[in-house]
Parts: sequence; C-alpha cells; structure tokens
Amino acid sequence: MKHSPAFLNMVEDALTRATEISLADAGVRLASGHPVVLLDVREESEWAKAHAKDAQYLGKGVLERDLESRFPDKDTEIIMYCGGGYRSALTCDAAQKMGYTNVKSLENGYRGMIAADWPMES
Repeated sequence: MKHSPAFLNMVEDALTRATEISLADAGVRLASGHPVVLLDVREESEWAKAHAKDAQYLGKGVLERDLESRFPDKDTEIIMYCGGGYRSALTCDAAQKMGYTNVKSLENGYRGMIAADWPMES
C-alpha cells in the first residue's frame, strides 16, 4: 500500500517514542505465562475477516476513548498490531501519552503474522 508522505512522517515521529517488538519476541512474551494483551487496532471490518488467535479488539478510531475502561491498569503489557505496523505505532504513542507504560507495536503487523503462519481465527 502506498502511504502519503504526511502519514509516514507521523508514523516516523511516533516511532521515536513507541517501542516496536518483533514477532518472535511477541511470541515469547505471549507464551511466558505473564499477563500480556495482544490488541488488534485495525478497522472492525479487518478484524471481522480474521485476526490473531486470542487477540482482543479495540480499533484505532476509538482507542483513546475506550482504552482506560478496557485496561484500567496503565502498567498492563499490551502488544498492539495493525495491518503493517504503522497504525499500531500511532496507537502505542497515543497510549503512552495517556500514561500507559508497557505498550509495544508489533513490527510488520498482521501481514508479518500471516507470513509467519501465526495462528488465526475468524
């Protein structure tokens, strides 16, 4: 997908503050036994087609409005993913501005998960 320069500039800026996590490291964190939330921040139509097994959904469009009610503990470990890692960088940045201390953006997002044959459900 071709993204506009202004959007890419916003993502680049967000990535100066947001932490990315590799798919391999995300798998280790999710299998660790520690409470970790895998959060799909794509559009609802994307979520409805298919999403990562055991993921929760909170779309980017309502994240700032609903994040605190869904996850009141701001130390909750949350790994966010979108289609390719751009929107999740923006949502991680927003969550950090809201006081969340342990949020990460999944590198390459859903496309990376598909390429790695990550378990999915619909």
